[in-house]
Amino acid sequence: MLETLLAYSHILAFLSWTVFLTSQTALARPEWFNAAVVARLVRVDRIALAAGMVVLVTGLARVAWGAKGPQWTLAQPLLWGKLALFGWMAWDSWRAHLEYLRWQRTLQVHGQLPSAAVIDAQRRRVMRAAHLMMWLPLLGVLLARGWFAR
Repeated sequence: MLETLLAYSHILAFLSWTVFLTSQTALARPEWFNAAVVARLVRVDRIALAAGMVVLVTGLARVAWGAKGPQWTLAQPLLWGKLALFGWMAWDSWRAHLEYLRWQRTLQVHGQLPSAAVIDAQRRRVMRAAHLMMWLPLLGVLLARGWFAR
């Protein structure tokens, strides 16, 4: 039963992260960018960061208390591949977070919105994280089934 709860909570967190990363890419479009979008992006980003942290915590819980145990799981290259992809996504997400805060601060202090080029660059960064995300479930399924196991 514990394995089921761990898997469910991990999947739920992952799907939540997906929703809020995707929301950021939908909002970050120069065509309709305004002050309200900046505020919404900051809120959505905070939720996405929280969901990403929950993904990490539930993943670590699966390693620690999952059915295969930490000794087996930590020896698997697929786990380290997942963590490397997660780290890349987290890095892109953190950089995006700092950029959103910079936009918010600039808007509050100077009343200026970012340029279309800056918005597009930010959108590409978040989209890269969202596209990297699609590989994590594949690696997770292969890991859970013992493919490429040592």
